[in-house]
Amino acid sequence: MNTGTEGATRNAADRLGFWISVLTAVLTAGAFAVAVTTPPRSGPFCATGCIAYPYTNVAAFVPRDYRWMYIGVLLTPLFAALMACIHSGVRDSKRAFSQIALSFALISAAIITTDYFIQLEVMQPSLLKGETEGLTLFSQYNPHGVFIALEDLGYLMMSVSFLFAGTVFSNSKGLERALHWLFLIASLTAFAAYLGMSMHYGINLEYRFEVTAITINWTTLVVAGTLLSFWFRRGAQNGWAGGIRQ
Repeated sequence: MNTGTEGATRNAADRLGFWISVLTAVLTAGAFAVAVTTPPRSGPFCATGCIAYPYTNVAAFVPRDYRWMYIGVLLTPLFAALMACIHSGVRDSKRAFSQIALSFALISAAIITTDYFIQLEVMQPSLLKGETEGLTLFSQYNPHGVFIALEDLGYLMMSVSFLFAGTVFSNSKGLERALHWLFLIASLTAFAAYLGMSMHYGINLEYRFEVTAITINWTTLVVAGTLLSFWFRRGAQNGWAGGIRQ
């Protein structure tokens, strides 16, 4: 591929990355707003009217408690697309790191999207039809169930993606410096939270880390999406020379 064709391809990726960045920030903020207004019905953060085992008498909360997942199911695939745009727009010396960031973003997307889609397409109709046998382990209301475990894993994989994405950006310039530290701090904070909370709570961890991970990662996506929109727009406006941003 000659330099002109390569530059045109990467400018197209910059334009796509700009819109994906904006959409990521907006959708994450929207999911955050809906999730925050969804009250905890069980587990350590539930205050009143708490649901007890087997967590199946919850048809009255469908679809109210599942609305945030309709937005959430789009976020990790969108994040993976964002990492793909970043990967297409970095120096060759950084592409191994951006490739690893993209790989973990894809793992995160596969886990979390599957987790949320099962809740929407399996749990909701099963609860409304009274088909509750065997649902306890998969219920979002089970504070140590499969749903929480998959969220924990998925957001940890996103945090690994943040770690490698942070190494892609330079530590010496304003916008890239901000992205560098944003991704690294978010990643390390999530890892520290998981280790610390796991050691402190043990088998009683329940959904404490899930709430913490969502707070860290979604806040990071809102801020990073905003910053990356400027980064991609700058790349589209300034163009490319030999695969390096001018």
